[in-house]
Amino acid sequence: MTPQAAGAATLAARMREQAGWCARLGSPLYARLCEAIARDVEAGGPAAAVLAGHEADAPGSALALRLMGGVHRLVLDGRAPELAAHYPSTGARPPASADPWPAFRAVLDAERDAVRALLERPVQTNEVGRSAALLGGFAVVARETGLPLALLELGASAGLNLRWDRYRYTGGVAWGDPASAVQIPCEFTGAPPALPDRIPVVARAGCDRRPIDPTTADGARTLEAYLWPDQLERLALLRAAITVARRVPACVDEADAPAWLAARLAERPADAATVVVHSIFWQYLDEAARDAIRDAIAAVGRGTGAPLAWLRLEPAAADGPFEVRLTTWPGGRDRRLAEASPHGRRVHWLGGGDD
Repeated sequence: MTPQAAGAATLAARMREQAGWCARLGSPLYARLCEAIARDVEAGGPAAAVLAGHEADAPGSALALRLMGGVHRLVLDGRAPELAAHYPSTGARPPASADPWPAFRAVLDAERDAVRALLERPVQTNEVGRSAALLGGFAVVARETGLPLALLELGASAGLNLRWDRYRYTGGVAWGDPASAVQIPCEFTGAPPALPDRIPVVARAGCDRRPIDPTTADGARTLEAYLWPDQLERLALLRAAITVARRVPACVDEADAPAWLAARLAERPADAATVVVHSIFWQYLDEAARDAIRDAIAAVGRGTGAPLAWLRLEPAAADGPFEVRLTTWPGGRDRRLAEASPHGRRVHWLGGGDD
């Protein structure tokens, strides 16, 4: 196999892998398009030209979603009207028999430079539903420490999940302000942790290599672009969360996570439980960064001072379920609290035993 053929095979495989995820996670539009992109790459079509040079991108860099998000951005900006007719996010209601691929392919051909430029941006979904998966962990920390929480989110994107306590969760449990603009319908099963009526949050801070300000028009549009256009409920949740963000401040710094976290942990408050939190973030780091984060958290945890917790929603393994884990100090107790869907709203609580 020539290097060119091997590169095409790698790109096509990435697209087909994402097609499978989209099919399982309820986006038939993206499942169909990702499969068509794979075939076009193999045939040397416009998709091959757009993706050229990305053959060696790390698997965790979400190349397929970067491509889909870039094209969606053009659709939302009004630069691809024929494709917009296939995207429910623009108000379209295409028949099931409609084929979006010819219009998508035409965008790749006509807007190649624009799409290639947008490919350089990281995926920034800031999926609000993931707060539902993390809710039980926050509750455990609050109950066990009896203290308010100070949040430090890694890979925070626009910081929407830093406002998790201002959202309403329903579906097996009911928690949060019933009047919140953000109403998250969930599928909670299993043995839930005790959820107090209120969990005080006294500080909210995060970091991201390319943070987004959700209160600006450009920031909101960027977040919308990375959602899947046939999942209107997610889009409605995002827009509602942006309204909350305009009322509830949270600082997201432009910084690499290891150095930022070390500095923040060095000045953590004495009268609160500090919670380091992240969701679907670990895959974007190299091993050196992961080790630095683990070491920074463990070093502070072994020391003295206020309680510390590390809460995360990440894949349990490359091909396994997504899980919510919580490690708390003093003591370093590690628990597997729940299994959850990648978008967070299907949560099976496990009772919080050690694992």
